[in-house]
Amino acid sequence: MSMSARVAAGAGPDASCVRHFLDLKDIEPDALRRMLDAAAGFKRADTSSRPLAGRTLALIFEKPSTRTRISFELAMRQLGGDVIMLSGKEMQLGRGETLADTARVLSRYVDAVMLRTGSSTKLHELARHATVPVINGLTELSHPCQIMADILTFEEHRGPIAGQTVAWIGDGNNVAHSWIEAAARFGFSLRLACPDTLQPHADIVAWARDNGGDVTLVADPKEAVAGVQCVVTDCWVSMSDDPSGRHEKLRPYQVDEALMALAAPDALFMHCLPAHRGEEVTDGVIDGPHSVVFDEAENRLHAQKGVLVWAMGMLR
Repeated sequence: MSMSARVAAGAGPDASCVRHFLDLKDIEPDALRRMLDAAAGFKRADTSSRPLAGRTLALIFEKPSTRTRISFELAMRQLGGDVIMLSGKEMQLGRGETLADTARVLSRYVDAVMLRTGSSTKLHELARHATVPVINGLTELSHPCQIMADILTFEEHRGPIAGQTVAWIGDGNNVAHSWIEAAARFGFSLRLACPDTLQPHADIVAWARDNGGDVTLVADPKEAVAGVQCVVTDCWVSMSDDPSGRHEKLRPYQVDEALMALAAPDALFMHCLPAHRGEEVTDGVIDGPHSVVFDEAENRLHAQKGVLVWAMGMLR
């Protein structure tokens, strides 16, 4: 039953039982594992199952998107639901309506909201006032849906990620933050090599370590990748970044064939895309035998399905 139908029936919105998907640190490991198991199941199965029939997802984009938009829309439709696509400019948000009022209105229309924004403050304010699930499609601080797809991809190729070692090379950005949280939630070791001025946020590293995460910061990319099972990087200039000086700082952190050769012989290479070839990664790596970047991109679709059915109460 949709939220609007529940309200019409007199039940009213109930914020106490809402499952938001905001950051990996907010969700217990067992729930994250159930989402991944569901995602793997949806990938193996045909498309005849329609568990979200009659449900509607609002997608709000304040940041450009390719994979997030396509994967969420297709995931919802393949699960039997419907999608409404919105941008900040199209909504009254662009003319001064508060996020609190927007959240209350959307909660009367749709069954979940996905927000892709440059402001984590906006995401959390939306979730605070919504009585339907809010899903983080990306903020300047985190990108948890991407890491769900990455874990799914790793485990497809190499089995359980628990006990393995992953290296992050480059900017300590939003994707790196979600990898740090994932290390604590999924039980793998994470080494990060980032320039001094582009380190991940200290409070996120501290949270991970306080919650059992094996997270190590090193200065040398060679030390970070030595013997690891997976090497991950991202573009040097994200959508909200000031590009000044970034290329000079990050050039020593390019993932090339020589660096990749220091990882385990069967190590995977990951990148959330879009890639700036010749900057953070060479053609020889991203097109080489270690690369699973297009498997990652495909798995955004399946990981999104796992998140959606969990958020809408279909997974116990």
